[in-house]
Amino acid sequence: MPIPDDVTGDEIDKDVKQELQSLPKGLAEDVSRNLVMVARLIDEDPEGAYGYSRVALRLASRVAAVREAAGFAAYASQKYSEALAEFRAARRMTGNVDLWPVMADCERGLGRPEKALDMAGAPEVQKLDKAGQVEMRLVAAGARRDMDQLDAAIVTLQSPELASNSVQPWTARLRYAYADALLAAGREGEAREWFAKAVESDKDGSTDASDRLAELDGVEFVDALVEDDTDTDSDSDGDVEVVNSEAPEAKSAPEAESEPAEDSIDDDGLDDVDDVGDVDGDEDDLKG
Repeated sequence: MPIPDDVTGDEIDKDVKQELQSLPKGLAEDVSRNLVMVARLIDEDPEGAYGYSRVALRLASRVAAVREAAGFAAYASQKYSEALAEFRAARRMTGNVDLWPVMADCERGLGRPEKALDMAGAPEVQKLDKAGQVEMRLVAAGARRDMDQLDAAIVTLQSPELASNSVQPWTARLRYAYADALLAAGREGEAREWFAKAVESDKDGSTDASDRLAELDGVEFVDALVEDDTDTDSDSDGDVEVVNSEAPEAKSAPEAESEPAEDSIDDDGLDDVDDVGDVDGDEDDLKG
C-alpha cells in the first residue's frame, strides 16, 4: 500500500521504536511507516488503517506492538474475532493486562456478553490502572445492556469515579454512558442532568453529549438551505435554523459480528470473582 513521502517512521512512540530495534534497520523502517499510517487513519478510515496493519503484521508478526496495532485496526473495523486473536497474541507476548477491557468488548461484538461479564469479574481487573478499571466498567455495563438488563447496567456504572467532581480523561464517557442508560430506562429527567454533566467534562468533543442534550430539550439543528429553481436571488444559503422536535429514542446496542469465531479464550484462565461484574450498589448517592 502506498505511503506518503512525509511519513518517515520516526513519528511512532519511542517504546514501539524500541521494540522494533530487534528487526533489521530497513525492515524496522518499513514497519514503522505502516504503523504510522495505522495511527493516522484509524479514526477517519478504519478500513484503510486495517490494510496498513496487515502489511505491518506480515512484516513483523513477532513484535507485540505490531500485534496490538493490528488488533486495534481490526477492532475499529468491527472485525472482532480477528481483533480478539491479535490482542490475545500481544498479551501472551508481554504479559500485560492493559488490553483486558478491549478484549472483553470484542466478546460483546461477537455476541457473547456473558463472556464479557466473566472477564469483568476476573482477577486481571484488579491489576488494571484506574483508567483501565473505568473502561472495564463501561464494557460490563454495555454487556448488561446487551442482555436487556438496564437496571443492572445503571448500577454497574455507579462508582466513585462517576460521582467525583474531578474531571479525568474518562469522565465524559462515563457520564455519557450513565446518562444513556438512564434514558433507555425511561428516567429522562435524570438522563438530562447527566448528559449536561457529560457536556461540562467533554472538552475535546469525544462524545455527542451536547446533541443528545439538545434532543432532550426538543431542539434540532437542520440545514435550512432549500433549492429553489425559481428564486436564484435567495440569500439564505448555508443558514441553520433551530426547530422543535420530540427527542428520539436512545440508540440501541451495536450489532454483533455476523459470524462469530469459535470461543478460543479458555486458555486465559478466567475465573468469576466479585468486581466490576457485580451489580450490587446504591443509586441514592448519584441522584439529584
